[in-house]
Amino acid sequence: MTSRTGVSRRKATSLVLAATLAMGTMMASHAATAQVRLLETGSTLLYPLFNLWVPVYSKTHPGVQITTQGTGSGTGISEAISGIAQIGASDAYMSNPQVKMHPTMLNIPVSISSQMVNYNIPGLNGKHLKLSGPALAAIYSGSARYWDAPIIAKLNPGVKLPHKLIVPVHRTDGSGDTFIFTQYLSFSTPSWNNSVAYGTTVSWPAVEGGVGAEGNPGMVNACKGTPYSIAYIGVSFRSATEGAGLGEALLENRAGRFVLPSPRTVHAAVSAMSAKTPKDERISLIFAPGADSYPIINYEYAIVNERQPDAATAAAIREFLLWGMSPEHGNSPHFMKQVGFVPLPAPIQALSRAQIEKIHG
Repeated sequence: MTSRTGVSRRKATSLVLAATLAMGTMMASHAATAQVRLLETGSTLLYPLFNLWVPVYSKTHPGVQITTQGTGSGTGISEAISGIAQIGASDAYMSNPQVKMHPTMLNIPVSISSQMVNYNIPGLNGKHLKLSGPALAAIYSGSARYWDAPIIAKLNPGVKLPHKLIVPVHRTDGSGDTFIFTQYLSFSTPSWNNSVAYGTTVSWPAVEGGVGAEGNPGMVNACKGTPYSIAYIGVSFRSATEGAGLGEALLENRAGRFVLPSPRTVHAAVSAMSAKTPKDERISLIFAPGADSYPIINYEYAIVNERQPDAATAAAIREFLLWGMSPEHGNSPHFMKQVGFVPLPAPIQALSRAQIEKIHG
């Protein structure tokens, strides 16, 4: 005969086992649905594209949570190196000293962008003024102080330029836009290269009335709010510059022709430079040869450490970047047209895929 105490003990044991099994099932279910969290931070030029990608990607990859931040390319590179961010977005590739110090960092092109030079000249914003590297170097060095300065007037015969002080606007944060803009000045103007040179940050010459701004949004607002100003702004902000009523310059290319950034002129520059791209893909596309080439274009980089803390994070980064650079997905016309970018050519896609496959946990 079984005692009531024995029955009670067996029931209690059964309840404990059932609860333990239920808890184990819940924990296994939670583990199966647990999200991998990725932080992308950096380039404000690339930021609008990531903001288009992430909501679409998340619908088919609910196990990956991606947070985006537009903090400037310099921050993107440094936070990818430190491990704060898993993806550092940058318009600039890492320098040789940076790569030597951090040899596991990858510079992976995911798309191609360009940069505009915009201005706010009352009465002339509806006209495309012609500007050259030397003219811009003169403006940003302070040797050309007025809009009717000879170096500008010579490029724009027949245009009634105002005798008004030019207000040059530059980035105050570590910026890939500054990197590519100052490369254009350096590659086209030896005096600029020998004095200021190029970088994500530079020692800007002291120009009376010059204005500093943070990020591409800050550059748009500063130029909009300052009559007779000039600024360099990423092409993904063209809708903002047009909404602000800013003018956009025709820039002199290496062949001496004046062109605007467009898919045709950017493709021309890419065609002239892509075959020179090395395996690590760190290369300047600025001031490319060719009659139709736009002079300020660049690879947009994902800066990633090939050594990730675990296999799940590494796999999530690989899958997202492969999706982003795919012509069927992130590099499709649907996304590219919205930000004024152009997709990676097939040979560059292959180089980027080879780099992405190095990412491991």
